[in-house]
Amino acid sequence: MQRAEIEQLIPHRDPFLWIDEVTSLDDTKITARKLIPQDLDVFRGHYPHFPILPGVLQLEAAFQAGAILIAKTQSVAAGQVPVVTRVNNTKFRSAVRPGDTLEIEVELTETLSNAYFLTGKVNVDGKTTVRLEFACAAASTDSL
Repeated sequence: MQRAEIEQLIPHRDPFLWIDEVTSLDDTKITARKLIPQDLDVFRGHYPHFPILPGVLQLEAAFQAGAILIAKTQSVAAGQVPVVTRVNNTKFRSAVRPGDTLEIEVELTETLSNAYFLTGKVNVDGKTTVRLEFACAAASTDSL
């Protein structure tokens, strides 16, 4: 799945779209990629002499992959989008640097009404950079 289809499923756009492509998708799992550009503006200040992608942006990539998975496989009402409601057991393991490619894996582990429970993992070159558990709920775009 390429960018045009991704943009049909979630409301995120540049400069805050953290998924470049979806490489696999089934009823409960998604794998996606994001190339971290060498010239990403955030590196000017985080940190100028040793640029590292902020961990929260790795989490955002996992959240967006989860939103794509939910939008593609679950019955979300028109005018609603999945919004993160909880993050648990987050463990940062390795730094992400300019030029790295994030490999994002998210699994839907449980659905209760309009709540979705997921686990995620981000890798770079086969090395885990973060693991997390998170929950989303379908929210009206009118209330956002």
